[in-house]
Amino acid sequence: MKTMRLFQAAILAMFILSANAAFGQKEKTVEVGGAPMYPSKNIVENAVNSKDHTTLVAAVQAAGLVETLQTSGPFTVFAPDNAAFAKLPAGTVETLVKPENKATLTGILTYHVVSGKFGSKEIADAIKKGNGKATFKTVQGGTLTAWMQGKDLYISDENGNKSKVTIADVFQSNGVIHSVDTVVLPKS
Repeated sequence: MKTMRLFQAAILAMFILSANAAFGQKEKTVEVGGAPMYPSKNIVENAVNSKDHTTLVAAVQAAGLVETLQTSGPFTVFAPDNAAFAKLPAGTVETLVKPENKATLTGILTYHVVSGKFGSKEIADAIKKGNGKATFKTVQGGTLTAWMQGKDLYISDENGNKSKVTIADVFQSNGVIHSVDTVVLPKS
C-alpha cells in the first residue's frame, strides 16, 4: 500500500511538472515595432522582429556585430529606431553600410552600446547620484551622458546631440534595450 502511494505521488508530481512546463508562466514582454520582445531571447533574436528597427538590424549585420550581440553580454543598447536613422542627412545610411565604411559604421553602432545591464531604474539612480547627470562609457570607448527632463530619459553624445528614450526597459536574456529617437555620434 505504501509503495502504491509513493508511486501515485510520483505520478502526480510528474504530471504537475509536465503541466507547469506546458502551461508555464508567460514571459512578461514589451511590444516594440509591433512584435513582442521576449526576455528569454537575446538582443538580436528580438530586434529582428521589430518593424521599427529594420535599419538598425541591417546596420548591425553590415557591421558584423550580430555574433557579438548574441553573446551573454550583458549589454545596454540605446537602439535608434527607423525614424532616428531617417533624421540623418540623405544617403548617410546607404553610405555607412557599404563594406568600405564598415569601421565607421561599427564605431557608430558600438557607441550606442554600454557594457552591463542598466535598466531605467539603475540609470535614474546614477543620474540622482550624479546631481542630474550620469556618464556611461560605451563599447566604442566614448561616453554618453544620461539625464532626465521631467519624466523623460535622454542621452547626449559627446557632440551635444540629444536622443530621447521612447521605449525603456526592454529586457533581454543578455541585457536591455532602450529604444531612442535620434542616432547619437561619437566625438568627431
